[in-house]
Amino acid sequence: MAAEMAKKSGKLSEKSDGKKAGTKSVKVKGAAAPAVSAAPPAGAPVPIEFDGKTYMFDINDPVLPSWIEESALSSGGFPYSKKKDEEEYLEELEKLQIELVKLQEWQQTTKSRIVVVFEGRDAAGKGGTINAVRENMNPRSARNVALPKPSDTERGQWYFQRYAAQMPTAGEFVTFDRSWYNRAGVEPVMGFCTPAQHEEFLEEAPNFEKMLASDGIHLFKIWLDIGRTMQLKRFHERRHSPLRHWKFSPIDIAGLTKWEDYSAMRDLMFKRTHTKASPWTVVRSNDKRRARLETIRHILSRIDYAGKSAVEAGKPDGQIILSNPSSF
Repeated sequence: MAAEMAKKSGKLSEKSDGKKAGTKSVKVKGAAAPAVSAAPPAGAPVPIEFDGKTYMFDINDPVLPSWIEESALSSGGFPYSKKKDEEEYLEELEKLQIELVKLQEWQQTTKSRIVVVFEGRDAAGKGGTINAVRENMNPRSARNVALPKPSDTERGQWYFQRYAAQMPTAGEFVTFDRSWYNRAGVEPVMGFCTPAQHEEFLEEAPNFEKMLASDGIHLFKIWLDIGRTMQLKRFHERRHSPLRHWKFSPIDIAGLTKWEDYSAMRDLMFKRTHTKASPWTVVRSNDKRRARLETIRHILSRIDYAGKSAVEAGKPDGQIILSNPSSF
């Protein structure tokens, strides 16, 4: 079924930079895929390349290194020197959530369907942003999808099948906390899919999404972006928080030295799946408050719903919202 639905796309022109020590080269149709580095031993300090230097980072040390603390917010080219004031954030969030309630009421009247896909590196803030979007929406018609790893039965099906089953019915607002794009990032980086499966996905995803758009679904694809040291800071907070340590997983440990691998797969994903029918939107997310506000503003800005207040909805911050991944 997948082969029938896939539409052949142009071959990649990118070339691999060659093998590095401790890496393995993976072949992808039409090009060499980025080399994938070996995972560090669990619990061992790992070398982190940052700002032209190599640091040893021990996730088990309760003291956060100063080089991480001092650079976290500005890492990855984040444009603001301070986080959004909490009082201002809460005031703006309430106004935007009122607009989301209006949007949902409009959906109920028009039977419109909305899908918002949230992707990004581990610790980018996907869960918190989804909660901010859905907090005051009617749960009867606002649903979040966070699928576990596929079952034996699902592994034998068309890859998109279990995601297609989660698409909204009339009047429903559906968010995906990770999605079919697992096959564009974590799966090839961690070796959970073959190079052929990865390439097949890159060919099929635009066609799958074109069908959704053609059927009338409003599809948003959000990439929450964080800087290198901000990710390390959030990993460290997870590891040592008695309330959030459950969020820190073996995959997080294995990914500590795979920053460049994930970056290469992200860029390839943007190149192959950023289309007119289903574009990507990058949200700079070092400041969670700004990321949540601007994600909501972006969604509201793309739909003309009844009772919309242009003043309250506001205009998305062009320093946080990037609608052209190639400029990122």
